[in-house]
Amino acid sequence: MTTVRPLIGVSTYLEAGARWGVWELEAALLPAGYPRLVQRAGGLAAMLPPDAPEHAEATVARLDGLVIAGGPDVEPVHYGATPDPRTGPPARARDAWELALIQAALAAEVPLLGICRGMQLLNVALGGTLVQHIDGHAEVVGVFGHHAVKPVPGTLYGEIAPAETAVPTYHHQAVDRLGTGLLPSAHAADGTVEAVELPGAHWVLGVQWHPEMGEDVRVMRALVKAAAGS
Repeated sequence: MTTVRPLIGVSTYLEAGARWGVWELEAALLPAGYPRLVQRAGGLAAMLPPDAPEHAEATVARLDGLVIAGGPDVEPVHYGATPDPRTGPPARARDAWELALIQAALAAEVPLLGICRGMQLLNVALGGTLVQHIDGHAEVVGVFGHHAVKPVPGTLYGEIAPAETAVPTYHHQAVDRLGTGLLPSAHAADGTVEAVELPGAHWVLGVQWHPEMGEDVRVMRALVKAAAGS
């Protein structure tokens, strides 16, 4: 008997001037670590390039689970803030599309995982705010570091990873005020919120780090398991 692998959609972004072979064209891009992690966790990966927000509901209806991937800073207008000089340029089409995907997944109770930007956008979608730049943060462009995250006992993430874990990380922004209904489920040593979740009937989790850049599949495996209905 063949086991049906759940279909996990992963949001992507558009990049002008992508190059491969003799071609230089606009492309819908996604770092390969994302689909590989979905596949390693037992799911089928589907790339979701930016589309009109009104198509989000129909898109999510065809998925068993949804991942909002990492990427550029969320435009501060979405949480009522003035841009900090260190906040990156806006990605308005992506913001609109991914916010619509999040709302559609929440409404349809489709299991949802936000990764880095995806966690931040989940927080914003539920009325939360962000710290636009972590003071003292010295980011080396394109280089992932590692630090420990400590789970909050009794949470969804605490069940997935009960012990403190070193995770691959690359970010300069963080959750400030939590969105409606969200609970913190992991912290860094300095108190930064490293995971959030939405308690309730369905599976919703956001992690600030990048599991696709490491070997630990537990978070994605938990999403895939929830998407399979088991």
